Amino acid sequence: MGGRLESFLGKALFDFMFSPTVFFKLVFLLRLVVFTTLEFLRPARSLSYLSVIGRDLIAYVVFRCAILPVCIYLNDIFPGYHPAPASVAHLPLAVRVVLYGHYWIHRLTHTRYLWRVHKWHHAPTYMYWLGGVRTTIPDFFMVNIPYVLAYSVLYISPWWMASAIAVSSILQNDWMHMNVTWRSRWLEWVIVTPRYHHIHHSDDPEHYGRNMASLFTVWDRLFGTYLDPEKVDAKLSFGIGEKENPARLVLGV
Repeated sequence: MGGRLESFLGKALFDFMFSPTVFFKLVFLLRLVVFTTLEFLRPARSLSYLSVIGRDLIAYVVFRCAILPVCIYLNDIFPGYHPAPASVAHLPLAVRVVLYGHYWIHRLTHTRYLWRVHKWHHAPTYMYWLGGVRTTIPDFFMVNIPYVLAYSVLYISPWWMASAIAVSSILQNDWMHMNVTWRSRWLEWVIVTPRYHHIHHSDDPEHYGRNMASLFTVWDRLFGTYLDPEKVDAKLSFGIGEKENPARLVLGV
């Protein structure tokens, strides 16, 4: 009897600790500790966290409680969730990876036709790990489309895909926006670094539409949006350079 009770309690504790709600709360605490510590150790620019953390936590709550649930629902009914045609599914892996393109969705949101859905993400006049949490429902829905298509296009096993993609996307987003000094040309030949991505958020018109990749820098090099961080003054300023109705920014309209 005692053994069964211990087994039951152990399973209950395991289920509790690894429930989605608890799991992602633990991930958030880990992000808070690790990324903030790194920013304090090697800050790229001075930042008063107390003056910005309140609005960013509100943005985070809006994302978790409103934007994320709505987009999960919309992506669940999105036609691309169904298996890809055999003609696509049997393409070489390299070709299928190209089809899996956050880069192209991101680039589309920087056109004059869809800029408004992405504008809120660029509104902050500062950069740090939580500053990149801003997204709108239409923006996040569009960004999710390649991930939804990845079920059939990349053949990733469904049972672990959702959590793996969610965590990797969260950490990737935090990493890109971190307020850290990081100069590594060899790494930037492959991976987007904070220094690389900060140029994309610059309010300098010469930087608009530059360094749009979110993970591999090869996309920028291939499609003409690359700007060498070594040729950019590190004293960047950020934001959209205009006052905008907050409600319209959040709604992406």
